[in-house]
Amino acid sequence: MDLPKDLIQDAKKRIDPYDVEGFVLGEGNPEADIMIVGEAPGENEAEKGIPFIGRAGVELDKQLQILDLDREDVYITSVVRSRPYKWVKTNKKGSGGRRKANRKPNQKEIMAHAKLLDYQIEKVDPVLIIALGGVAFERLTGRKEKISDYLGEVIETPIMKVGNNEDQYIESEKIYPVVPLYHPAAVFYNPKIREDINRSLSRVKAHLERVKAKG
Repeated sequence: MDLPKDLIQDAKKRIDPYDVEGFVLGEGNPEADIMIVGEAPGENEAEKGIPFIGRAGVELDKQLQILDLDREDVYITSVVRSRPYKWVKTNKKGSGGRRKANRKPNQKEIMAHAKLLDYQIEKVDPVLIIALGGVAFERLTGRKEKISDYLGEVIETPIMKVGNNEDQYIESEKIYPVVPLYHPAAVFYNPKIREDINRSLSRVKAHLERVKAKG
């Protein structure tokens, strides 16, 4: 998808004061019915400029297969396009005693790239948005509840977008179906949620089949 250069430049300028690296716009079919919104790039994504590669990407591909989809069937993007990092201690030789680790983006970083997501949602105009993780779910819907309370549920809702006051969100006039799922990387830290993931994917698959049957 081609994005306006001034929009990209503004996003890069607004994210510059924060501890982030890389810039990943998104990837996939810009005419897809399904849009996937993640949190932010990780180390591999920031380095190569491709969303969801490495272990999280492999897990996402497996989940797409369960839904009878592949990457050519969807458009993948994220709330923040640069990797938020923090410095942590390490014993790795030659590292100088510290390394960069992923962290959750803060609200200012999310707002810095908000217009990019707004633009992509408008252009793709998806019939279903999959929010991967709590950060994406809150950014899209404004809800602060636990994602586990809505896991796999298709929610008809306005989407939060940047208003005339560029530091605040307003609700979109259009209603979108949004379904929250756990972020693919979550299962690496908590393998016990695998059953919850499978159940939520079954709910999404059933929804997609109903939509397809209606034509």
